[in-house]
Amino acid sequence: MQGIRTVNRALSSVLTLVGLIGAFVLMSAAPARAGENTFVEVTPNSAQAGSRVTIRASCDNDNNSRQASVHSDAFGQVTLRPDKGFLTAQASIPRDKQAGDYPVDLRCENGQTASTTLTVLNMASPSKGPATGGGGTAGGRGTGSLLVLGGVALVGTAIALGMAGGRRRSGAGS
Repeated sequence: MQGIRTVNRALSSVLTLVGLIGAFVLMSAAPARAGENTFVEVTPNSAQAGSRVTIRASCDNDNNSRQASVHSDAFGQVTLRPDKGFLTAQASIPRDKQAGDYPVDLRCENGQTASTTLTVLNMASPSKGPATGGGGTAGGRGTGSLLVLGGVALVGTAIALGMAGGRRRSGAGS
């Protein structure tokens, strides 16, 4: 009887603790506020100078049927247009844009704003391939062809030896 009371007290304490934690979480949660669905994203968020990026944004769901604008020193001012429940556009990064992180700022007609960061890369592209040697695999029979021919010869030899060994056994037993 004493053991059951101890289990009941422990269970009651655990349930009380869970209830208090739950009440604390619910009371400390921030209330929903207007503009929580306002965002801007750039894809890809790291892009080579001279390439295009896609911009997708939202001006708090109810306002996605209107235009908005995005500005960045990476590509200038761009107008976003409604597209399947979001605001979208594409922008080109100039080829001579310096590498670095550039803020992308969204401004909605309803006054909401959001921002993200676009990383511009400016890596030089090589004009020709690297000088790596004589190009032994460029023409003719390379290492790959020799390996295939060697493998075929090895398999053929194994089959021939297997057949010869099989004939001896059958001949020796008769």
